[in-house]
Amino acid sequence: MNLSSFLLDYPGTPGTPVVHWPEGGLTLGELTTRARTAARLLGQVSCAPVACLVDDGPSAVTAMFATWLAGGVYIPVNARLTKTEIEQQLAAADPAAVVVGGRQAGRVPRGPHQLVHEDGGWAVLGAERPWRGGLFAPEVALVMRTSGTTGASKPVVLEHEGVRKGIDVVIDRLRGAAKESGGRPMPNLVPSSLALWAGIWNTLFALRLGAEAVLLDPFDAADYAAMVKRFGIRSTILAPPMMTMLCDDPRVTDLKPLRYVRSVTAPLSPAQACRFHERFDVGVLNSYGQTELGGEVVGWTVAELREYGTTKLGAVGRAHAGVTVRIVDQDGSEAEPDAVGEIWIRSPFASSEGELPADRVREGFLRTGDLGRLDADGFLWIEGRVSDMINRGGLKVVPHEVEEVLRGHHHVADACVAGVPDERLGEVPVAWIRPVPGATPDPEELRSFTRDRLAGYKVPVAVHFVEDFPRTEIGKIRRHELVMGLAATAAPVANVATAGGGGTGAANARTAAPAANANTATADNSKGTDTA
Repeated sequence: MNLSSFLLDYPGTPGTPVVHWPEGGLTLGELTTRARTAARLLGQVSCAPVACLVDDGPSAVTAMFATWLAGGVYIPVNARLTKTEIEQQLAAADPAAVVVGGRQAGRVPRGPHQLVHEDGGWAVLGAERPWRGGLFAPEVALVMRTSGTTGASKPVVLEHEGVRKGIDVVIDRLRGAAKESGGRPMPNLVPSSLALWAGIWNTLFALRLGAEAVLLDPFDAADYAAMVKRFGIRSTILAPPMMTMLCDDPRVTDLKPLRYVRSVTAPLSPAQACRFHERFDVGVLNSYGQTELGGEVVGWTVAELREYGTTKLGAVGRAHAGVTVRIVDQDGSEAEPDAVGEIWIRSPFASSEGELPADRVREGFLRTGDLGRLDADGFLWIEGRVSDMINRGGLKVVPHEVEEVLRGHHHVADACVAGVPDERLGEVPVAWIRPVPGATPDPEELRSFTRDRLAGYKVPVAVHFVEDFPRTEIGKIRRHELVMGLAATAAPVANVATAGGGGTGAANARTAAPAANANTATADNSKGTDTA
């Protein structure tokens, strides 16, 4: 099944509203006409890649369905990238055609066939050279790129049928045995760029459900609250940083009639979930997925939230139908319940095994690179990234565990912990703190607070204060940038408290009294508890 059927089979008349954004909207007839017109102008692109420089949601929806109606393979490229990054991604995609908005056209190098959208019309720029790129198999729908949290992003090939199955299984699970009681489903609010898989997936989810898609990009807390009220949204998605922005924004006093939020794109800590729940009295349905797995593969249902209440707040949920989750120890054996290990997942919605990174596939399972645990009730808890694990002289520190403790301090709004190179121990944990507005935390008090709750070797040797963290566009913290920023300052590691702007961790403001360098000892060495 080609994903263009999500548009062509959408239940409604030509006048049925189907896509909204703060400044306007499209009916089913308008969107279908636009997509068919663009498909004709794309020409003969069957099984060929079509890149779209995504600048706004409505144009991206049109380009996406136009590509599939023409039989092409859709490749979104984020317009927020630099010109050099755009050129690199286009060169890697080698598209037969490029769809671009008029205000971004100058950032796309000439060469392939171009379709320029401006003032409601299309301008066609012919190819300046014959296209001799490679074709995809007919079942391929789109090529996404991973988020690039730990390094350069990588292409992921997704097929029409896998995407459809992944969306359908989530719809079936959320509905359960209940049937629609008549009338249209509630609109689906999508506060994410359609250059990202979260934005695309949730827009397709809305159309497959027969619901209206409400697009909100870029995200603004007050605009989000206004759209919730305008469309009577009772459940929607949010990334964890968006929940923090809503909690922090004085313009947002309530989110009525919102009842449930599904967390997407990045791990949501129990502390963040509790804060959001207490602030707005909104239930939090966590979830988990990766682009390589075809989207969401683990999640909550409303029935499970009612059954377990807040007792499992912070878990990402249970595996969807057809999905198998394993937790694997370092020695390759299956972990016991509640033991932490790498998450391995077998998903029927993923790319074909030949398209997945060979070094990450074992016995049909994808090694996700994430650390987690399964409790006795089958709920999955995310504990961080394998690559983020800190090896302190042979003792392993999971940053997520330390961060969650730090978030429990009344002066801490958010925290990030990462490993910093150390000559004697190999690595030591260092914390970056975003304080609660108006608060001035004491670094030694934060270390003492952590020491009272965790083993000594897990206590950060240094605390840095930042205004915010460097993040990917989907909200994941770029830990390596914090570490690199610290290295660039040549600041001593142990027992240092600094304040750095922009999330760089630069030691340029407030510094505690100098202490021993991290490769000799820490303040707790006399106890023998804070070092390996």
